[in-house]
Amino acid sequence: MNELLHAPMFGIALTLCTYAIGLFVSRKVRSPLANPMIVASILCIAFLKLTSIPLAAYAVGGDFLVMLIFPATTCIAVSVYSRMDLLKRHFIPIAIGCTVGATVSILSVRVLSRLVGLPEILTNSLLPKSVTTAIALELAGLFGGEPSLTVVAVMVTGISVVLGAPFLIRLFGITDPIVQGVALGTSSHVIGTTKALELGQTQGAMSGIAIFITGCATVIVSLLLF
Repeated sequence: MNELLHAPMFGIALTLCTYAIGLFVSRKVRSPLANPMIVASILCIAFLKLTSIPLAAYAVGGDFLVMLIFPATTCIAVSVYSRMDLLKRHFIPIAIGCTVGATVSILSVRVLSRLVGLPEILTNSLLPKSVTTAIALELAGLFGGEPSLTVVAVMVTGISVVLGAPFLIRLFGITDPIVQGVALGTSSHVIGTTKALELGQTQGAMSGIAIFITGCATVIVSLLLF
C-alpha cells in the first residue's frame, strides 16, 4: 500500500479525479466560488487530511502536473493569434493599459504590505498575484517568496475579481467588449478569462491577450523596480 501511495500515479489520479468533480460542481452550481480549481484544491486537501497521507506522497505525482503549467501557459498564444486583427488595431492602448495595471498591482502590494507590517517573505509572495500561475511562480522565486502562498494569492485574486467584475462593469458603464476583456485579463489572469468568455468571444480573446501582455509587463516592471 505504501508503494502505491508513493507512486506518481497516486498524485496524478487524485488531482484528475478531484478536478473532474470540480468541473461537475461548477456546471451544476454556476457560481464563481465553485471554480473547478478551488473545488479540486479543497477536495485534495480534505482527502489528504482525512486519510493522514503525507503531502510528500502526493507531491511525487503532483509535481509532474505542476511542470505542465509552463507549457500550458504558452497556449495563450493561440488566443492572441486568433484575434491578431484586434491586437494590431488597438495595440498601443492595450499595451499601456496592461503595463499600468501590472505596475499598480505590484506597487499597491508593496505599499500596503509596508503599511500593515507584513513579513518580507509574505510581501514577496503576493507581488505577482495578478499574473498567470506559471509566471507568478517564477517571479515568486525571483523575489524570494513562497510559491505555495503565491498560488493561493493568484487564486484569491482571480476569484475576487470575477465576483466583483459584473458590479464594477455596471457601475462604470463599461460597454466596450475590448475594454471588458482587457480589464479582466489584466487583473485576474486565467480565472478572469473564464468570466470574460461568459460575456462574449471578443471579451474572452482580449482577456487572453491581456494575460500575455500583462505577464510580460510584470516581468519587465519587476526587474526594473526590484
